[in-house]
Amino acid sequence: MELVRTENLTKIYGSGDNEVKALDHVNLSIEKGEFVAIVGASGSGKSTLLHLLGGVDRPSDGKVFIDGKDIYDLSDDKLAIFRRRQIGIIYQFYNLIPILNVEENIALPLELDNRKADSVKMKHLLDELGLEKRKDHLPNQLSGGQQQRTSIGRALITNPAIILADEPTGNLDSAASDEIVRLLKKSNKEYKQTIIMITHDMEIAKVADRILRIEDGKISEAM
Repeated sequence: MELVRTENLTKIYGSGDNEVKALDHVNLSIEKGEFVAIVGASGSGKSTLLHLLGGVDRPSDGKVFIDGKDIYDLSDDKLAIFRRRQIGIIYQFYNLIPILNVEENIALPLELDNRKADSVKMKHLLDELGLEKRKDHLPNQLSGGQQQRTSIGRALITNPAIILADEPTGNLDSAASDEIVRLLKKSNKEYKQTIIMITHDMEIAKVADRILRIEDGKISEAM
């Protein structure tokens, strides 16, 4: 079952001599429950693509359908609600709130939606992430791997349609990177979570079901 589809997705920055086409008529289809890695060099357009799939930025042209819904037909307010409820984003630099502890950071998307985290689900998630004994710690009391596991928890807590992972291991050592990749793979296989991950590391990309290459704003190769 198709979950994500783009049609001629295009993003242009600047104009005239300063025009940069970050994405050039990208057509992409991703099935529900798929783990897809998108690889490409810096400046290839992979982060731009991820942001447009996540409703973080609006395209210059083209469409993004998630579960049959054209997300850019939504108003800004409705798009923000959709993004909060249906899209989980894992960033390279964690983006945790420094004054909130681990449990509060994980629960933040629900709090922003005026919902409370289910205590049983929260405990299970903390256990799965190996963070039960760190739940009251602030981000500056955590290792890089623990901070990234917290950001994974924050992405998973709402049961989103899609997890978007933006270079999730780019700021970690090899041991922590392996742990993050294991958690993503487990989320995909055991919980059927759809994951789209961008990375420059082909070894990390190989854990995905499918690898796409983006170059000069175009999906140029599927492996």
